[in-house]
Amino acid sequence: MPTSAGDGRIHWYPARGTARLVLALGHGAGGGVEARDLQALAAALPAHGVTVALVEQPWRVAGRKVAPAPKTLDAAWRELWPALAAAGPPVVAGGRSAGARVACRTAGELGAAGVLALSFPLHPPGKPEKSRADELTATGLPTLTVQGARDPFGRPEEFPPGHEPVAVPYGDHGFAVPKKADIGQDDALGLLTEAVAAWLAGLF
Repeated sequence: MPTSAGDGRIHWYPARGTARLVLALGHGAGGGVEARDLQALAAALPAHGVTVALVEQPWRVAGRKVAPAPKTLDAAWRELWPALAAAGPPVVAGGRSAGARVACRTAGELGAAGVLALSFPLHPPGKPEKSRADELTATGLPTLTVQGARDPFGRPEEFPPGHEPVAVPYGDHGFAVPKKADIGQDDALGLLTEAVAAWLAGLF
C-alpha cells in the first residue's frame, strides 16, 4: 500500500464467520509484525469474530533498521487507515510500543472505535519524569492497555488512575517471561489474548 513515506503492508487475518470488528495493530520501533504479542492476537482473535490487520510501516517494508520520527509514523498510519476502514466493521486502532503511541495520537481523528495499547512506553527506561501519559489519557475513546509487570518503559503500577493496565506477570517490554517464572510463555500470552478478546467483546 503506497504512502508518502514509501510502501506499507497490511497482513490480514480474517475473522471466522461474520466479522464483528477489525483490530488494526502497528508494530514497535525495534521490531516488526513478527512480535510475539501481535502474532498471538492474530492467531487467537479470528475465532472470536475479530479480523486482525497487522500494519507494517514503510520503514520496515523497505528493510531499514531505524524507525523514522513520530510524525512520519503517524502520517503513514493515517494514509493506510482507509484500507483498514474499508473492511466494513468498526475498526479498533492499536499497536505495541511505538505503534501504541501512533494509535493513541491518531485514533480520535480517524474515527476509531477504541484503542488497544500493548507495552505502552510510558517513559524511557530509567526516566519516569519524561512521562508520555498524556498520549494515553487523551484518546477520548475506550482504551485498554496491556503491560508486562517488568516493563522498564513503565510498570503497571506507574500508570495514572483510570488507565491501569492489565498486567502480564513477569512480562518484559516484549512480554517475554523468565524461564524460572511460575508462569510459562504460552500462558502469559494466553492471559494477554484472553484479556483483549474479553475487552473487545464488551465494546460491541
